[in-house]
Amino acid sequence: MQLPGEHASKYCVSVIRLNMPTMFSTRALAQSLFSAAITAADPAYAIQQQLTRQGDELVVGSWRLNLARCKRVVVIGAGKASARMASAVEKLLGDRIDAGVVVVKYGHSETLSRIRQYEAAHPVPDEAGVAGVAAIEQAVLGLGADDLVIACWSGGASALLPAPHVGLTLADKQAVTQALLASGADIAVVNAVRKHCSRLKGGQLARLIAPARVLCLAVSDVVGDDLATIGSGPFVADPTTFIAVQEHLTRYQVAVPAAVRKLIADGIAGRVPETPKANDPCFKHVHHHLVASNAQAIAAIAEQARVAGYEPVVWQQPLIGEARAAGATFAAAAVRSLDNKKRICIIAGGETTVTLGDKPGKGGRNQEFALAAAGMLSATRWLGQPAPITILAAGTDGTDGPTDAAGAIADGTTKQRGDAAGVDLEQHLNQHNAYPYFKAIGDLIITGATGTNVMDVNIALVSP
Repeated sequence: MQLPGEHASKYCVSVIRLNMPTMFSTRALAQSLFSAAITAADPAYAIQQQLTRQGDELVVGSWRLNLARCKRVVVIGAGKASARMASAVEKLLGDRIDAGVVVVKYGHSETLSRIRQYEAAHPVPDEAGVAGVAAIEQAVLGLGADDLVIACWSGGASALLPAPHVGLTLADKQAVTQALLASGADIAVVNAVRKHCSRLKGGQLARLIAPARVLCLAVSDVVGDDLATIGSGPFVADPTTFIAVQEHLTRYQVAVPAAVRKLIADGIAGRVPETPKANDPCFKHVHHHLVASNAQAIAAIAEQARVAGYEPVVWQQPLIGEARAAGATFAAAAVRSLDNKKRICIIAGGETTVTLGDKPGKGGRNQEFALAAAGMLSATRWLGQPAPITILAAGTDGTDGPTDAAGAIADGTTKQRGDAAGVDLEQHLNQHNAYPYFKAIGDLIITGATGTNVMDVNIALVSP
């Protein structure tokens, strides 16, 4: 699947009602539903709708501020959606912006005139991210109580802003990140560790910027939209501790460099300060506003599925845990729904994990999810034919793991087509090697950078 080259807000999503569904037509529908999800979660459109300027007054939700009383307005940001968010802020405020810096993943930049952009690596940080951190620190240096910082924050910010704690190096942070990604730990655990290895995360950027006002516009890529977890919560009181970090590392058997072990030990002993907690005065003038989340993407899929003649069934619980198990569970639910003998679109959002072995192949959590689902579907026949079920699993940011794919699409013929192409489903699944499998049969979903990041979406079209 290749989405249009323009940004999500410009996508024209056309959904056709299917009178006699076929594998091909339901695959096309699944792809158009995913496109609708991306459109709905476009952060630039969301900001345009929610952040307004009424003369000198800046308004978002219940928050209001008279810009005439602000000496300086500085825009900063980080994350996969931050440039897209910054473009909307720039259009609204124009030359009222005095300075600005955003750090985005390679390939996720926008056309900006007053805000500088740095592209950096994700999910493992690099030197470009360090340069971006330095630029942000310089931009907010010396701000006072009469200044305003507008922060554009989204998922990916944790990796894109590597600010090693005193005593750590970039290499230490890279090693910790790689170990955490391979451990199977969820994003809340990963970010708890990152916060305590950083000098900016976990509320510490708020401390640096105080006493200036902060309006943090957030795009959520985490289950429950927890502000303390989105981008490691640089403007949020940190509920985690050095003790909790040590417990996480032990539980997930994460090996970290000696310098990191020493930092954690010093933190537990009180020789290193904790991250800012709820009573810290640095949060007094910080206001958060959630502009986009997975809920908007799910709602858009449900609406368009209904237009296409499918009854939407939205899972109330997010899909989490191991991708392989989640994919099989999702497919099994779709198979069971065949008994209803009506068209159903099962929709779920969330973010699964993959615990990698010693020599993992190439892929991502959504590709592994889809491959596991395909294995389940291959064992099901309906009226002597492959199960009339199409499953799509993809990341709304357009990136699934360290690949150029957003995810993959699977149906009752996936295994059969894989066998014909000379790729073994079970072997590729066991080796966490879903990318080459789906590439061999042409079922990778390729979107490029979408400009948003609101977790993953999972769609099952059941067409008996």
